[in-house]
Amino acid sequence: MFEVPRTAGSHPRLVLGVLGALILGGAVWAGIATVSKPKADAVLAEMRPDAPPRPPLVVVQDLPQLAARLDREVAAGRFMGAVLVAKGDHVLFRQVYGKANYERDQPLALNSRFRLASISKQFTATAILRLQDEGKLNVSDPVCKWIQPCPKAWEPVRISHLLSHTSGIPDLMARPGWGMRRTTHATLAELTEDSKRFGLQFQPGTKVRYDNAGFNLAAAIVEKASGRAYETYMRETFFEPLGMKDSGLDLDGGDHRVIMGYANFPGGLAAQPNANTSIVAGAGAVYSTLDDLLVWQRALHRGELLKPVSYQQMLADHAPEDTPKERGHPRRDWGYGIFSNRLGDQVRPSFQDRQIYHTGSWGGFRNLMLYQPDQDVTVIVLSNNYHLRDQVFLITQQAMAEALGREFPTTLAR
Repeated sequence: MFEVPRTAGSHPRLVLGVLGALILGGAVWAGIATVSKPKADAVLAEMRPDAPPRPPLVVVQDLPQLAARLDREVAAGRFMGAVLVAKGDHVLFRQVYGKANYERDQPLALNSRFRLASISKQFTATAILRLQDEGKLNVSDPVCKWIQPCPKAWEPVRISHLLSHTSGIPDLMARPGWGMRRTTHATLAELTEDSKRFGLQFQPGTKVRYDNAGFNLAAAIVEKASGRAYETYMRETFFEPLGMKDSGLDLDGGDHRVIMGYANFPGGLAAQPNANTSIVAGAGAVYSTLDDLLVWQRALHRGELLKPVSYQQMLADHAPEDTPKERGHPRRDWGYGIFSNRLGDQVRPSFQDRQIYHTGSWGGFRNLMLYQPDQDVTVIVLSNNYHLRDQVFLITQQAMAEALGREFPTTLAR
């Protein structure tokens, strides 16, 4: 492995009154990208004048147990991707491992752009709630108020059902012909018409079932309520004002300088070039970087994007009370585009801190982003290898535990 410079840098049914403040503060897998420290004036020059301050974009490895563990896993070919941990103003860990493109021998950089997959859902949910704050819609509105013509079966469906996976509208992957649809470009209008063809799987609000289609419909409602294209609304309302210059939506199949995703196959590591995130426009099309996501987390959880009532709605548990446990563990709380749970129950040694989070997996990527409000800790793990689900989860819990001062987990308990 190459040596890298180390420079310290400056991070429901949860208690609904908590408005947490997140302050910014296959044979070549073992390659670690060499990153040099940029000059502060160069960093500032690239930012919008009114953007929130950002810590310097440098390697930080102030969590020794996590650093040692990642070095071992990378050397063994068991991890590739990017990791950031922040607590309050202070970035505790920021490093990348492996390559952005193995075929071109391009190393990952600290500002490499990853596809977020389903982490994108919280962006769509925030857009809906922002429009609610502006008086342009309400999450209690019938979907049929905004989607016309509207199937009669959808009359009881509310916007809130779309955001909480309780609408009963079948998910994309539960429909006939998914394999062909998965690889075919689609517009939001086409996705909406596709959804109209299918009846409800259950009465809205009576069950919870993970549903990408609901978030595509929510994105279409953003367009109707705002009078702007979904991509334009997201850019002008969130990405540009926050200075998230390396974030956006991939709805047209362009590369947008997004890194390559990969998957493990018997023959070795294989590139996955056909992401086609247009098919999950409102559910999984955002791309971003470690530090742009840290900016997003800070703004969302510090109350800079939503009014307190809307933020509380986002974090509240909207699943029916009889929703069963998950894999023998207490079930998550189903918020709007976001979850919360005691994820530390799923590792050993365990810890009980509640975490607000979302996973993401699509087109060669596997991600997990967490926030622990009591100690203002963010953990972001982005991997450009679809088949590293368990590895990504364990890394996030090790990072969270060390940042919180808990005993360092070594194994999964699931």
